[in-house]
Amino acid sequence: MDDRPGELRPLVRRPSRGAAPVALPKRLWSRVLWLALGILLLAALAWVIFRPAAQAPRTGRFALNGPMPVGIASAETGDLPVTVNGLGTVTPLANVTVRTQISGQLIELGFREGQEVNKGDFLAEIDPRPYQAALDNMQAVLARDQAQLENAKRDLVRYSRLVQENSIAQQQRDTQDALVKQLTGTVASDQAQVETAKLNLAYCHIVAPVSGRVGLRQVDAGNYVQVSDTTGLVVITQLKPISVIFTLPEDNLTAIVKRLNAGASLAVAAFDRAGRTKLASGTLSTIDNQIDTSTGTFKLRAQFDNSDLALFPNQFVNAQLLVDTLSGATVIPNAAVQRGAPGTFVYVVKPDDTVAVQKVALGPGSNDRVAVLQGLSPGDRVVIDGADKLRDGAKVMLPKAADAAAAPAGGAQGRAGGSTQ
Repeated sequence: MDDRPGELRPLVRRPSRGAAPVALPKRLWSRVLWLALGILLLAALAWVIFRPAAQAPRTGRFALNGPMPVGIASAETGDLPVTVNGLGTVTPLANVTVRTQISGQLIELGFREGQEVNKGDFLAEIDPRPYQAALDNMQAVLARDQAQLENAKRDLVRYSRLVQENSIAQQQRDTQDALVKQLTGTVASDQAQVETAKLNLAYCHIVAPVSGRVGLRQVDAGNYVQVSDTTGLVVITQLKPISVIFTLPEDNLTAIVKRLNAGASLAVAAFDRAGRTKLASGTLSTIDNQIDTSTGTFKLRAQFDNSDLALFPNQFVNAQLLVDTLSGATVIPNAAVQRGAPGTFVYVVKPDDTVAVQKVALGPGSNDRVAVLQGLSPGDRVVIDGADKLRDGAKVMLPKAADAAAAPAGGAQGRAGGSTQ
């Protein structure tokens, strides 16, 4: 030690051999802590990912890589109705607005609103007195002119005899002949006016022009009605029978015309707006004479008896036309038909419970069934449920086998649940 006077030095202690190690810096401790935390998070994530796969059951209805449960149906031989559906509107065969044909005061109404009337039934009465007076006047004029004509005819006979005797000039006789013809025309005109007056008098008594149901009255008794009134007195709508006008795509025209030309009577069924409830049955009566180029459709009219009044004018309905019936066709459910790269195909279930892709040629369909023209035979089993998860050669589990496989699993779960209680 330097013992120079006036200078102080710090006292330094050297660690002994048994002393504790020097503490690490804070930055190094932070890195170690974060590294340990990351390792724990990775371990937890791996446990979450791989634990369900390790514990997944390999037996039961949905076993891993096991057969897929499917629903099946058998191709059958039967009669398939070929139908086409169209949107239609109930249209009465007659819808008549009863209007007055003369002017006058309406003195009586002879119907109740909503009443069923027959053709010729009394509906209303217009005051007939002015028209009766006009008829009487025209009949009087007719009688006067007829008397003048008779007198002129007698004078013509006399003048003709006197001309033969050279007692009068020929001109006088010719003048009388012209007078007879003139009065003949006058009498004919009077007769026409009498008939017109009689017709106007008949128009005072208004009757139903068609049979049907009377609507709400448009005018009350006591009003003065005129020919120019646009609303009329009342509207009569024929309900029995009634028709439905509906439209179909023009692609169906050839088949329908062919059946009609063969003398067939095509049945038509009317369903409600939802298409679930059948309202009435009828027959096709006629087809329109042209195709609507803007829509590519054509109109048809079907007639219905409508004795129960199930159809009402302007009601919206779904019309189903029976075009033909295929006899002895091979029929499968529509749900079995798949469409993809092979075209139109079905999955056929083989005896070893595997499926094979089978291309088919489809014919007409009706509701939930379709005819198969080529590719299937009656009795072939096809997949109708679960086909979206299948591939060619896949193993499948049929409904009975699937239920049997699921039963032990359910029983085991029940026993396990019972033991935990």
